[in-house]
Amino acid sequence: MRFVKRGRNNRLNMAQAWYRQASFVPALLVVMAVLIITFGGTIRIYDAGESCPDWPGCFGTWHFMVSEAEQAAYWDENPDQIDSRGADHRYTIFEIFLEWVHRLLVGIIAIPMLWNMYSTQKNKNLWGREIRNASWIAGFFLVIQAIAGAVTVIYDNSDWSVALHLSLALTFTGFLVWQCMLHLKREGYPSFQFSTSSEFIDSEKKRIFSLTLAVFVLLILGTWVASTAGGEYNKGCSIGMPDGWPQCQGELLPSFEHTGILVQMLHRVGAAIVGMILVLGTMKLKEKSMQFSAPKIYGKCFDFATGFWLLNIFVGGLYIVLADADGFPELLSLAHLIIGVSSFFSALMAVMFIRLSSSAGGESDE
Repeated sequence: MRFVKRGRNNRLNMAQAWYRQASFVPALLVVMAVLIITFGGTIRIYDAGESCPDWPGCFGTWHFMVSEAEQAAYWDENPDQIDSRGADHRYTIFEIFLEWVHRLLVGIIAIPMLWNMYSTQKNKNLWGREIRNASWIAGFFLVIQAIAGAVTVIYDNSDWSVALHLSLALTFTGFLVWQCMLHLKREGYPSFQFSTSSEFIDSEKKRIFSLTLAVFVLLILGTWVASTAGGEYNKGCSIGMPDGWPQCQGELLPSFEHTGILVQMLHRVGAAIVGMILVLGTMKLKEKSMQFSAPKIYGKCFDFATGFWLLNIFVGGLYIVLADADGFPELLSLAHLIIGVSSFFSALMAVMFIRLSSSAGGESDE
């Protein structure tokens, strides 16, 4: 690993409070974005995605304390907005609260996001265009993600809309992480002051990107599986052990005459294949790192990505095994999402480190 000499604008100012550093705002936005993703997952496991039938309001109000009588009155006045559960279904205050807070967080994050975009534009000549571009792209995808949230409500949590919603959330969060890393490099933090040989980058760039893309695709596929047919495809392979997992309908190679079985097996086989290529790809990446004397950070990123992925396969199996006639252990479903997202961002960090090693890191445009 070769450390990069810090220039005039890359001095680590140890006297400056951490909350006054330029990296603080994007770091705060990343934390808020993770909260939004977590609340989104919680909404799904409690099946509360339709608990506010209109947008941006909720049952024609701006609060979450909507009684069953008020819900009935709203359906009578707005029969065209009756969701997939029918006019007789009533949501609990807690379910409405989850959706309400999720929307509130998206609204709150817009304030520091706008400040982030303004400050990067104002300091473009000092921080660099790359930092400015990252903040503006993140802001753009936040707006698109909010629109996708409205589409999700309009289409009653259709599987494709839920998958799109998560995809956009991961995208804008990724750009915020990238902006934060650029700031940290500019501020002179030692962990971000390194370079990587062009030989290693030419050899491994496609591998790192392909592995990260594979994790992303399977993560979104899992969201689609969990949302399709109101989550009924989770039962496609039955429940319990061994009939539901590791087998499917009591067989290792079941008949694919039912769509639920096909979808479940597609997800399982895909997860196993991605797990295998992560293990093999990480081993190869470490071998190339030693060959070209590259920083160990790339291998560490994929150690975490692979570890999270293999753990998630176990959690997914446990979700099926522990299910019973009363339903699934939905907290495991939330854990399944969070671990999958952790695997993706671990892999994405390697992509960013490749880019960071050849980036100006926010050097002045002057």
